[in-house]
Amino acid sequence: MQELLNNIAAELALETERGKVADYIPQLAHVDPRQFGISLTTVDGQRFSAGCATTPFSIQSISKVFTLTIALGKWGDGLWSRVGREPSGDPFNSIVQLEHEGGKPRNPFINAGAIAVVDAIMMGHEPKETLAEILSFVRYIADDNSICFDHQVAASEMQHKDRNASLAHFMKAFGRLRHDVDKVLGTYFHQCAIAMSCDQLAHAGLFLASDGVNQPSDLRVVSPQRARRINSLMMMCGHYDASGEFAFRVGLPGKSGVGGGILAIAPGRGSLAVWSPGLDHYGNSLLGTRALEMFVQHTGWSVFGH
Repeated sequence: MQELLNNIAAELALETERGKVADYIPQLAHVDPRQFGISLTTVDGQRFSAGCATTPFSIQSISKVFTLTIALGKWGDGLWSRVGREPSGDPFNSIVQLEHEGGKPRNPFINAGAIAVVDAIMMGHEPKETLAEILSFVRYIADDNSICFDHQVAASEMQHKDRNASLAHFMKAFGRLRHDVDKVLGTYFHQCAIAMSCDQLAHAGLFLASDGVNQPSDLRVVSPQRARRINSLMMMCGHYDASGEFAFRVGLPGKSGVGGGILAIAPGRGSLAVWSPGLDHYGNSLLGTRALEMFVQHTGWSVFGH
């Protein structure tokens, strides 16, 4: 397995087409697009990595998997009255569907849906308390207390918040948000600004690969049924309007972020994290997607069979 990861990293190091970094968040525009990392943590606790696997990066929308997990723990199936479970087919920051569907976001992984999930988690608490809860959970599942927020990235997002603020105010106008919009947005931007390495991220996703149990510590994070449901949402909605393409090419539940990371889950086998800052035109890591496609071709780990 180590040889496979080394070969993938070596092959992608030769790539000249690396995509485009997310320059609409100024702090992310400075990230070197030549970097690439890949990590695998298996359900029996083995860890493999290659490239820049220990370099922290802004996980951005990958954090939505973790906040969804927290929200389901608080609300159970009641959460689905506030956010849907269907693919969007529109860009992740689109306002069009909100207009047609009464301000209810299509799924938890587009921006509007993730903002609604944050609102659900807050439950009357201040942003500082909610963020402490989110960070504590991420540190717990990653088994790493060094994980922190990148406050510079959060500040950069706050300064360019107009699109997300529009989504939030639109939902508030429909009675979909219960907390102050600015407090919800401040929490959301900091959540997206969590910095993690591929090694940390692969370990954090392990509970989704092993029926909700965080192996090898043997601690249950969620029920087997909930783990399956989170995986199904990642498969259907984890790459925005390119989710079908990712399922076609890779065949694993996955969640991307505009920081260039992707978390992919091979149920019963392991958790994979890749990072390369250059994005395709959908906002997903160009080389990260290619790396996962190469990995599945060699291992046959697709959920759809060999």
